[in-house]
Amino acid sequence: MNLEHLAWPFFESRHAALARALQDWAQAHLGDHAAQDVDDHCRTLVRQLGAAGWLAHAVAGQAYGGAADTIDTRSICLLRETLAHHDALADFAFAMQGLGSGAISLGGTPDQKAAYLPRVAAGQAIAAFALSEPDSGSDVASMACEALRDGDDYLLQGQKTWISNGGIADFYVVFARTGEAPGARGISAFIVDADTPGLQIAERIALIAPHPLARLRFDRCRVKASQRIGPAGEGFKLAMRTLDVFRTSVAAAALGFARRALAEGLQRATTRQMFGSTLADFQITQAKLAQMATTIDSAALLTYRAAWQRDRGHGVTREAAMAKMAATEGAQQVIDAALQMWGGLGVVSGVPVEQLYRDIRALRIYEGATEVQQLIIARELLREQQARPPR
Repeated sequence: MNLEHLAWPFFESRHAALARALQDWAQAHLGDHAAQDVDDHCRTLVRQLGAAGWLAHAVAGQAYGGAADTIDTRSICLLRETLAHHDALADFAFAMQGLGSGAISLGGTPDQKAAYLPRVAAGQAIAAFALSEPDSGSDVASMACEALRDGDDYLLQGQKTWISNGGIADFYVVFARTGEAPGARGISAFIVDADTPGLQIAERIALIAPHPLARLRFDRCRVKASQRIGPAGEGFKLAMRTLDVFRTSVAAAALGFARRALAEGLQRATTRQMFGSTLADFQITQAKLAQMATTIDSAALLTYRAAWQRDRGHGVTREAAMAKMAATEGAQQVIDAALQMWGGLGVVSGVPVEQLYRDIRALRIYEGATEVQQLIIARELLREQQARPPR
């Protein structure tokens, strides 16, 4: 993978060293796994990523196995971009360890952090983030899953769906309605171990780009109050803080896919013979390659601007939404163009551009669909406009 962008002023020398080290590791350890069971391979990848030290960047707190006391967004983005370039499932495994334990890193008690984060960082426990429901995806505040207080415990009742790592996770961070106030102000977060009675894997969900995914059912699932993360009724804020950390990294994963697609397109264009020339000799191909490269650099600038701003302590609601929208939509276009260059071979199962075509599609939906990102950007623009004094 071309690492020229590491010279951009968004990065420090440690970021360049991290990306180059992972590039070397990925080339040596990641490869084809089409014939392997997805669940087993995902478990293996988590262990490998943990043993190599990469997962330490996905959790916060050096005392709990983290690489630093706060999550460095630029590091997360560089790691995801590099992993996605080499292996989509490795990127998934890394990202879910961070997202699944993010609420604990951000709002957990010292006991909660000590019990879960070191195992996540070491790849010894698989984490999952359980927020979406059958009738509550982008509109998180309308969730129906309840956590009813019962003495020193809570009883969880309801469903969650589209849960990545569902079925293989060792624990789930579950968001449920506790009723302190209407809407978003009455939601709390809980750590639920996978073997807790009343938690069932109701359905495994198969996708065009396979990875562990499930619908969960909670039937009077008893969870101790000590497993609640943060104050009661503060779960929505905690969920949004967690997503703010990792949403920019979705854009970075899309960049990894797009850079791989450009490399595959260039390789094919310069070797495919057509009408006595190579495909790359035609101006229409050159124009397409130029558009692909420009799309990637535009998305990369937005992505690493958002990561840099967040690491400097600034809010990045609009910037992260712009990055995710531009990177995921742009990657879809770049991958489609690369597949066209491969012609009929591009739709053969297992060919890299065919795999990329399947891998990118979900990124335009999860952690906020493109249309939701557009609403976020517009809302922020209008809020700023309304805050300006009248002329």
